Amino acid sequence: MAVNLASRYESKVAERFKIGSLTEKFFNREYKWDGVKSITVYSVDTVAMTDYQREGTSRYGTPSELGDTIQTMPVTKDRAFTYTIDKGNQKDQLNIKGAGKTLRRQIDEVITPEEDKYRMEVLCKGAVKNGGKSEQEAITKTNAYSAFLDAQAYLTNKRVPQRGRISACSVSYYKKIKQDEAFVRNGDLSQKMLINGQMGTIDGVPLVVMPDDYFLEGVDFIVTHPSVAVAVDKLKDYKIHQDPPGINGNLVEGRVIYDAHILDAKKEGIYAHINQEVTVD
Repeated sequence: MAVNLASRYESKVAERFKIGSLTEKFFNREYKWDGVKSITVYSVDTVAMTDYQREGTSRYGTPSELGDTIQTMPVTKDRAFTYTIDKGNQKDQLNIKGAGKTLRRQIDEVITPEEDKYRMEVLCKGAVKNGGKSEQEAITKTNAYSAFLDAQAYLTNKRVPQRGRISACSVSYYKKIKQDEAFVRNGDLSQKMLINGQMGTIDGVPLVVMPDDYFLEGVDFIVTHPSVAVAVDKLKDYKIHQDPPGINGNLVEGRVIYDAHILDAKKEGIYAHINQEVTVD
């Protein structure tokens, strides 16, 4: 005789994990793209010093017109999504697909991580392209702390302010530095959670731990200053259409326009530790 076991579906949805934006504090928003596709930013040159001459008609040196450079920063990421929730399916599935909740889930699990990964790509490529990188040294539990101090030294030599620096590291790097005896003896991984994802500070720099796949392959961590890079969210537009033509239910649509740029005047203010060659466009 067969035995038919009972089963039922629960109305409570098993939600996936979400972590929110991890990159917001790595960028500034000093520039506006309101009403334009791109903006152009000036950087003003300086001149070299010379010895003052106590006689003649050019005692300060020979004057030349002060130069400048420009950088054009377009907004290139124009992304969208759409889906429907049929009213019949909604009724037959314990009403688990409320349009508002599904939209919130889309933002938390898809849009925010995509933008974070893109921002990290911009930072990592910026460091490699502009010379702020190590010599492809593998991170171990004996050199993790020393590698971070190398990053600090690089930024200090580039005149990057010590106050306000911030670091992002992969989970793999975080595991290694926690096992580094030099760090255990001399480090300062205090637990002051002031930034989303922050796991304390190293050498006075807030350390934000991110999933390994947020980094370009070969990058272990970066150290930078938020004045170096600018982010823009030009459009975040989400719509829930109830019973639009041809659909009995909800049509959900969304569009986001965003980008991130390294300022040419401060492009040397990012350091990345790499363990293999990183390709830069």
